[in-house]
Amino acid sequence: MYSWEKNIRTVEPYVPGEQPKETNIIKLNTNENPYGPSPRIASMKLDTDFLRKYPDPRAGMLVDKLAEYHGLSSDQVFVGVGSDDVLAMSFMTFFNSDKPILFPDITYSFYDVWAEMLRIPYEKQPLDENFNIVKEDYMKENGGIIFPNPNAPTGILVDTDFIEDIVKNNPSSIVIIDEAYIDFGGTTALPLIDKYDNLIVVRTFSKSRSMAGLRIGYAMANPVLIKYLNDVKYSYNSYTMNTPSLILGSEIIDDEEYFRSVTGKVINTRERFTKAIKEMGFTVLPSKANFVFASHSTVPAKEILEKMKSQGVYFRYFNAPRIDNYLRITIGTDEEMDKVVGLLSKICCATN
Repeated sequence: MYSWEKNIRTVEPYVPGEQPKETNIIKLNTNENPYGPSPRIASMKLDTDFLRKYPDPRAGMLVDKLAEYHGLSSDQVFVGVGSDDVLAMSFMTFFNSDKPILFPDITYSFYDVWAEMLRIPYEKQPLDENFNIVKEDYMKENGGIIFPNPNAPTGILVDTDFIEDIVKNNPSSIVIIDEAYIDFGGTTALPLIDKYDNLIVVRTFSKSRSMAGLRIGYAMANPVLIKYLNDVKYSYNSYTMNTPSLILGSEIIDDEEYFRSVTGKVINTRERFTKAIKEMGFTVLPSKANFVFASHSTVPAKEILEKMKSQGVYFRYFNAPRIDNYLRITIGTDEEMDKVVGLLSKICCATN
């Protein structure tokens, strides 16, 4: 060991989904939207002269557009480089107590990575036997609360009354609701930010807006919390959002018809796919996301994973307690999911 190694901050990193380089595959492992972003951005002509200048540190163009879209004031919106950036900035800003922050034991696996990296104490709260969040587990002393709704990788949604109970019973803690998948059939907790000053709602353009490659995320809360976020951002990196992201992100918000059409397609395909694989022996958790979490009654998940991969189909597998026999399957196009159903049917029938 080198002498300088003792001063290095080490952390067990988050492991992203595999990004295969092959062509002609069906990539259902990273919850990307199978449909492209609004076609209106393809016809946009950008003046590249802006690239020589720093972007607006306030990200005003996008902040103002998001505020208008959600019926908020601009001082209630914070944007960042994907929701991961927004969430990491929120951890840095709000979770500074000696008390542990609370989040589910089966959830987005970046939460404990950020907590470890930032030396934030935390406690994982176990989901129940049906993979539901247990509300009472969040009614104890804590330094903050965060969970996705719908949860990931389960896809299970809780209602806004459930969230409100947690928020109102934790007046001394910041509660963050990560709504990365809310547009695929859920009801947002956003109206609660006007009622509770300790609530932050986080969204992303990566899923329902089909812009994972552009990296846009945002938080909505009362102006005091947003100011605290901006204070930390300006002290850490003033220019988090590049100008093309600001321009394209602002433009895509205006195409509500396309947005509704795409999310509707994904929802319909999800329900059809769920029915089809249930009929071949899969247990599928009730999903309100753009993916399903499924386990077969007789064929091990890892075996299905490898056999599907050999056919050019990629799923996400988590080698973790309680979920190591489940697969997270992103919803693709109807054509892709029909092919997946056919391949799964052959694997399950051949094994049985």
